[in-house]
Amino acid sequence: MKIIAASGVSSLDFACEVLGNDGLVAFPTETVYGLGGNAYSDKAVAEIFRCKNRPFSNPVSVCYSSFFAISRDVEVNAKARLLAEEFLPGALTIVLRKRTDSKISRLCSAGGDTVGIRVPNNPVALNLLKKLDFPLAAPSANTSSELSTTTAQSVCESLKNYENLVILDGGPCNLGIESTIIDLSEENRPKILRKGAISQEEIERKCGFKLVAAGIQKIVGTQISAGTGRTVEVSRLSHYKPVKPIVINVRKIEEGDALLAFGNPIPGAKYCLNLSENSDLAEAAKNLFFMLRKLDSTDARRICVMPIPNTEIGAAINDRLEKATQKDN
Repeated sequence: MKIIAASGVSSLDFACEVLGNDGLVAFPTETVYGLGGNAYSDKAVAEIFRCKNRPFSNPVSVCYSSFFAISRDVEVNAKARLLAEEFLPGALTIVLRKRTDSKISRLCSAGGDTVGIRVPNNPVALNLLKKLDFPLAAPSANTSSELSTTTAQSVCESLKNYENLVILDGGPCNLGIESTIIDLSEENRPKILRKGAISQEEIERKCGFKLVAAGIQKIVGTQISAGTGRTVEVSRLSHYKPVKPIVINVRKIEEGDALLAFGNPIPGAKYCLNLSENSDLAEAAKNLFFMLRKLDSTDARRICVMPIPNTEIGAAINDRLEKATQKDN
């Protein structure tokens, strides 16, 4: 494993060489670190799944240098253009139907006919993508079911068993929580599949259309996968899972607990980290995964989280916390 500073042409050139030879490079985005590989190469995409220990039934998004560039691989509709004008580059993944002549590996879409596309708003990511003649399949750079990573060191810790990984260190991610996923594969029925850094309210306000809250839902022992709309086994879709038990909306601490505070901390915790002393939701989102990882590495009995307002990006924070409390099936 090799961590290199993302600054400078030589670092990006080296990363491009690795990617061009079907290797993997972890790189920063504005949301979390991504694990990148050539989206046109079955070999590279398969290596991403192996590195993450990710089930092949769980699709991965694809990153491009610009919205214009995606038209060679997906069918772009009017609502997608509207979203792009308002939010791209940015913390948004748009699920669209693949063109019949698309070069994207079928592994990216779990064999389906749709794929999630991203144009990240991060200078390191964009400069890297501009140097390549292929897009990058790029799920979050962490072992499957673990917390997402927001620093190069966190990537190193999560993927420590993958010796050939190159990590572009671009510093901490600005937003710290994953992108919002909007499914526009059926243009007349736009759906929000995952709450994220851009709120549903902001999207509806700026774009003038309503989103159906479709999310990842349980259906008779199966779940809908965000990238394909098809059902896959529940047991294969475990996300955001710390090792320690996590309890949310806590107002009282028990002996041996660690506290993830928001605003004025509850007294009595063995360890305490504060998402935002000023109760700022954007700051809380940025700190969420980093602080959860820190508390998860202590000898605390549980991780207790104070209530987070369920508005704007707070809804995405609560979504991640609720997933972290769910027991594996």
